[in-house]
Parts: sequence; C-alpha cells; structure tokens
Amino acid sequence: MILYLETSALVKLYFQEPFSNEVLSKWRSAEHIVTSSVAYAETSAAIYRKNREGNLEYSLMREVVKSFHHDWSSLIRVEVTDELNAYINRAVERYPLRGFDLVHLASAMVIRERLPQDFVFACFDERLARAARSEGCETFPPLEEAARDD
Repeated sequence: MILYLETSALVKLYFQEPFSNEVLSKWRSAEHIVTSSVAYAETSAAIYRKNREGNLEYSLMREVVKSFHHDWSSLIRVEVTDELNAYINRAVERYPLRGFDLVHLASAMVIRERLPQDFVFACFDERLARAARSEGCETFPPLEEAARDD
C-alpha cells in the first residue's frame, strides 16, 4: 500500500489523539509513505504550537521534534513545482480548499496517477477528504469518522 499522509494525519504519529493508533498501524503496513514538502512546516508549527500553549513540556517537545526529523527523512516528498501547479490549478477550480490543502490534494493526485496501486489518502479534514474521494482516492478514515474528529 502507498500511504499519503496529509499533515492532520502525520501529526497523529507524535501525539496521542483519536485515530493515532490507526494511523500508526497504517504507517507500519505501508510499502511507501508519501507527503507534500509543505507538511514539514505544518507539522513543525503544530509541535511548537503545542509547546507554546503549554500542552507539551520543552524536553518532550525536543524528543518529538527529533522523532519527526528522523521520520521525515524516510518519507517520499512531493515538491511544489510548476508541474504540481498544473494539478493545483485543476483542483482549485473544482474544490473550495485552503492553500496547503490544495497542495496536499494535488500531491496525492500526482502520486496516485503515477502509482495507481493500493493508494490511501489519510487526512482528518472532511472537505479535503471529500475532494480526495472525488479524485478517486481511497480515504482514511472513512469520511463519517473523519468528520467526527474534525
């Protein structure tokens, strides 16, 4: 299986949240794990935000950052390029998504098109999951469950 992790799914690997165990299970069973290069900034921001808000002690935050950096090196990353912009242009005309959500959707569209076998798009944003489903992606979790966690 090729697992695409949008940032809302990637963050669940580092914090105990609803569906964290399921995302970890998907991670362990995936042959390839893909994300967009923008997930680096988004995930880093989420980790540091939890620290600033007092939900994560500094020493634990450093361990989470270290773990994230280690995992990041193992991910296949889709870079934002002019080629990806063509997919973004197609997606922006069809779906009312925020900027980075469009980047994630377009990145998944590219990977799914090039490697169509057993592809799963993991995210916890209902609007983005619906757009991915409309583009032919299998989504995780099922849309009804993702909406409850949104």
